[in-house]
Amino acid sequence: MVYFWKRGECMKHLLVVEDEFDIQELLQNYLEHAGYQVSVAEDGVQALELFHKGSYDLVLLDLMLPKIDGFGVCEVIRRESDLPILMLTALDSEAHQLRGFDLKIDDYITKPFSMSVLLKKIEAVLRRCQQPVSKLITYKELVMDLSAYQAFVNDQIIELTQREFDLLSDLLMNQGKVMSRQSLLNRVWGYDYFGDERIVDTHIKNIRKKLNRDYIETIRGVGYRIDKSN
Repeated sequence: MVYFWKRGECMKHLLVVEDEFDIQELLQNYLEHAGYQVSVAEDGVQALELFHKGSYDLVLLDLMLPKIDGFGVCEVIRRESDLPILMLTALDSEAHQLRGFDLKIDDYITKPFSMSVLLKKIEAVLRRCQQPVSKLITYKELVMDLSAYQAFVNDQIIELTQREFDLLSDLLMNQGKVMSRQSLLNRVWGYDYFGDERIVDTHIKNIRKKLNRDYIETIRGVGYRIDKSN
């Protein structure tokens, strides 16, 4: 079982899905200036590819998209995740809004829109969707005490470095999701790290050896995953 926790203030990662280049560029520049990390997709297929490869705090989703429209993207995401979705579209009819809410979007904003209002809506959705805070993460025989920075397997303490602890806890908090090496580097080492991605592999190898458990699955060519416990 996983108890989510808050490691402190950190940069939120937004996935912006918008096919109009001018709006896409405007959103990316404005949101990055506001302190968010932003990834951009220009159609529904690319949006789902990025969703499956990365780790995000919110999706800003246009409705009228090439290949797969916003409703289709939303439906796929909702089958796999409770990730907050803010729908952004020029279609402002009640029917379209109701369909969006039936697909469990978190909010809806119509074009043209105020960037200041959009920013406030993003902040409000992120506040509402904040995961509950707890000091423990557990998975099978593993218990991680986040406040004490300690890990135990069958009540035996496991000596982990700070990087190993942060890496393992991040994988546990994203159980069932493939975490790319670059994503793990950004989240654990920081966005200003420009070294070799293989440092992640070295740390994973050390964690496996110390745990003496095969909890971490290698996804060839992508990254790592810890499956959800039964």
